[in-house]
Amino acid sequence: MEKQFVYSFNEGSKDMRDILGGKGANLAEMTKIGLPVPFGFTVSTEACKKYYEDGGKIDQGIIDEILTKLDELENVMGKKLGDPQDPLLVSVRSGAPISMPGMMDTVLNLGLNDETVVALGKLTENERFAYDSYRRFLQMFGDVVMEVPMKRFNEIFDGKKAEVGAVYDVDLTTEDLKSIIEGYKALYVEVLGHAFPQDPKEQLMEAVKAVFRSWGNDRAILYRKLNEISDDLGTAVNVQSMVFGNKGNDSGTGVAFTRNPATGEKKLYGEFLVNAQGEDVVAGIRTPKKIDQMADSFADAYAEFEKIANLLEQHYHDMQDMEFTVENGKLFMLQTRNGKRTAEAAVNIAVDMVNEGLIDKKTALLRIEPEFVEHLLHPRFDADEEAAATAIAKGLNASPGAGCGRICFSADEAAEVAASGEKAVLVRTETSPEDLAGMVAAQGILTQHGGATSHAAVVARGMGKCCVTGCAALDIDEEAKTLTIGDKVFTDKDYISIDGSTGEVFEGMLKLVPVEISGNFNTIMKWADEIRTLKIRTNADTPRDAQQAVEFGAEGIGLCRTEHMFFDEERIPAIREMIVAEDEEARRKALAKLLPFQKSDFKGMYKAMGERPMTVRLLDPPLHEFLPKTPEDMEQLSKSSGIAPERLEVLAENLKEVNPMLGHRGCRLAITYPEIAEMQVEAILTAAIEVCEEEGIEIVPEIMIPLVCSRNELLNVKETVDKTAERVMEEKGRRITYMVGTMIEIPRAALRADDIAKAAEFFSFGTNDLTQMTFGFSRDDTTNIIKDYIDRGIWDANPFQTLDQSGVGHLIETAVTLGKKSRPGIKLGICGEHGGDPRSIEFCHKAGLQYVSCSPFRVPVARLAAAQAVIKEEQA
Repeated sequence: MEKQFVYSFNEGSKDMRDILGGKGANLAEMTKIGLPVPFGFTVSTEACKKYYEDGGKIDQGIIDEILTKLDELENVMGKKLGDPQDPLLVSVRSGAPISMPGMMDTVLNLGLNDETVVALGKLTENERFAYDSYRRFLQMFGDVVMEVPMKRFNEIFDGKKAEVGAVYDVDLTTEDLKSIIEGYKALYVEVLGHAFPQDPKEQLMEAVKAVFRSWGNDRAILYRKLNEISDDLGTAVNVQSMVFGNKGNDSGTGVAFTRNPATGEKKLYGEFLVNAQGEDVVAGIRTPKKIDQMADSFADAYAEFEKIANLLEQHYHDMQDMEFTVENGKLFMLQTRNGKRTAEAAVNIAVDMVNEGLIDKKTALLRIEPEFVEHLLHPRFDADEEAAATAIAKGLNASPGAGCGRICFSADEAAEVAASGEKAVLVRTETSPEDLAGMVAAQGILTQHGGATSHAAVVARGMGKCCVTGCAALDIDEEAKTLTIGDKVFTDKDYISIDGSTGEVFEGMLKLVPVEISGNFNTIMKWADEIRTLKIRTNADTPRDAQQAVEFGAEGIGLCRTEHMFFDEERIPAIREMIVAEDEEARRKALAKLLPFQKSDFKGMYKAMGERPMTVRLLDPPLHEFLPKTPEDMEQLSKSSGIAPERLEVLAENLKEVNPMLGHRGCRLAITYPEIAEMQVEAILTAAIEVCEEEGIEIVPEIMIPLVCSRNELLNVKETVDKTAERVMEEKGRRITYMVGTMIEIPRAALRADDIAKAAEFFSFGTNDLTQMTFGFSRDDTTNIIKDYIDRGIWDANPFQTLDQSGVGHLIETAVTLGKKSRPGIKLGICGEHGGDPRSIEFCHKAGLQYVSCSPFRVPVARLAAAQAVIKEEQA
């Protein structure tokens, strides 16, 4: 049997989305269940793929199929395309398997020409309606099919309105419309060198080709990239007999949802216009009326529409987004699809539909995009105000939420502005650990350089601060305190707003809407917890972070980065003294100053976590990161350390490394300077013992040694840990159990995991560095390269945001298998940024990890994603 490429509406069903596209499948399904759908046919996605395979040509066999289905449509309607007495008119619309609203093209009123427009006027006894339909068709066909700039049509149309003093389109007379049509036809000749095609079958074939072409237009490609939709799906083309909402005051058109897409309220929500066609509703030319006012204009049609809306929601078991037309008082359904909704609405609708018995809990959980959950936890801009504002720049949406305030070019400045009671936005070329105080004080962070896993992005996500990184349009002069975007120069007296969910930057202060977490949110989280098997921990470096994470449902801390505790103003002098110390005695003296700070932080975190596990990573970054950046700070260090400025400069120079991320850091620091590890272990265990005694609980500290690539490295540092632990427990007069493990972040460690596991009680996969070292890509310096790779189709996604399962993932699976072989009961988790990414979480579930760890504000995201991983596995 020959392959079928074209299907009439009565041949398909909702289960044929891949072939008929979403619109075609739903039109077929509505036809099947007896709803008033204007008849038509669908040219399949397979035909679109063949069109591209054949170099932009429609195969003759497919043309023949289209003409056969056109004959069937003409027989059903009792009209013929191009008939000068009683013409059939059709719409031609796109419809991809995955909804891409507004991305591709539509042509209405196809079949009109100089003859059929006269017939339409006589048949309807409404000459103005006929010529209004013709001018719309000429404009749409010219723009979509023939690629005549829409601006040129608007110039003619608006010129006529101005000439006759018409305020609205409906104020134009029949003669005005005829004049506009002549202008449009002359424009065709001027721009294209040939006349507008009068043959309706030629119009149809050109329109089908145009819809296929629109699959490859820039906005459709960008939409697919942003929404991770495959370029290989293709679009279907739906050819449907026209019904007219612009026949007069007993006709109209509208769009409606079965529930409120902003809040989830169970009530029809939408708009309609009397005497209009579909594009008028969305074009904003006239102000539509609310959907419930439709009862005043078309009482019978509205009553029928209410019944159909309820039927469709019951049939699809989901909120529906519907398009309809009323022609001479009769209702016609043109489209239904699962409606797009806000995060708040998604949660409310999912819970309500379970309570109504429409869906079960697992279906409800799958209905909610995990990223939606995170949006509920962050403040956002007022939707109307943001829609009215124009972005002045756009970067990477590195950390969600919204923030606004005065531009601050340094951490100190941000702290000062915040202390004065004003809001601040920290604007930097890129951030470093030394900016921490300013990041804490600021409402949001904006950087010119850096990617989604840069320092600014990682720290901001951990704090729950909005952040936009890699905003190349910025030209920042931190010395002069100026920010230039295009021709506009901003100073530290100006204000900006940033949206970390979209990456957009706005001038001035936009209104913020506070976070509102409903009871339904907690219900969804409870259902997710009942199903998931992965434990969810958090990355936290302060008691405040730990407490926030517990409130969001964290079951432990998977990564406490001790270096983040050193950047406080009180502490940074001591760590700097330790770094420039010229002998062990001086180092220990400086470390003794840090010990009480570390112990205090650990106590606060242990108290916040209770008996939940906490993994503390020993000092990881290269020491040069802590050194002063300004002459003033260098002078202060000279005074506190007693070392001459000239000598300090030599010491600082000696610490510089060509590639510090691959240099003297991680376990290598603890091997060279074991006294650093001693101080940290003492702080960890002393804090744990004291909290156990004060709170009457049992704590099992997990001490993680970073950047290990061999068992001997781990054994060397573990010996320091064990000796220190023995001393502390003897001094405190109390023994507690503790664990020593390592961070798998070097490919060699993954490949030698069986050997390393002999000395490690747990593995925590540090996927940020593991990705960096596996690819040989610096995560902070390759933002533009990665973007270029994605744009060129070399990579599907940024591997620093979504785990590379075939490469980095293979190393993780190898390490899991080898680690379990040597130590069957080894504890396995992930603490890189991928721990908060839904697709990466699904991989972690399949790979047999016991937990993922992520920033506090992504804990609910991870809880939901972990539950979805179980459900998808069951359904596979």
